[in-house]
Amino acid sequence: MEPTLVTLPKSQSVLEELKRREPVFHRPEFAGSRAALVAMTAEDFWEIGASGRRYSRDYVLQTLAAREEAPVEDHWKTADFHCRELAEEVYLLTYTLLQAGRTTRRASIWQRSGAGWKILFHQGTVVQE
Repeated sequence: MEPTLVTLPKSQSVLEELKRREPVFHRPEFAGSRAALVAMTAEDFWEIGASGRRYSRDYVLQTLAAREEAPVEDHWKTADFHCRELAEEVYLLTYTLLQAGRTTRRASIWQRSGAGWKILFHQGTVVQE
């Protein structure tokens, strides 16, 4: 039933770069401040949460700022990374996130430019048992 996902050799280095950035809003080395979050998210960034709700960039940034004010220990593991080039310097990264007893499939669309990586879109979908 599950597809066999293969990252092409030409995208292997991109896969390694993006794996270090995901889960996107849980990596303090890339998302440790509001300025860093603003810099790495496209102005028109949006997200579909595991709940199915759509969230704007502003909402995500506000939520992350509130989380920073009252941090909680967050244990997570990632697996099953796959990267696919969608257009020149635009990549789809998919992976599995295991977090607090919940498994979600994640998908992020990233764009690379001279200024670095920007995330354009993110989605999390809960895996049903």
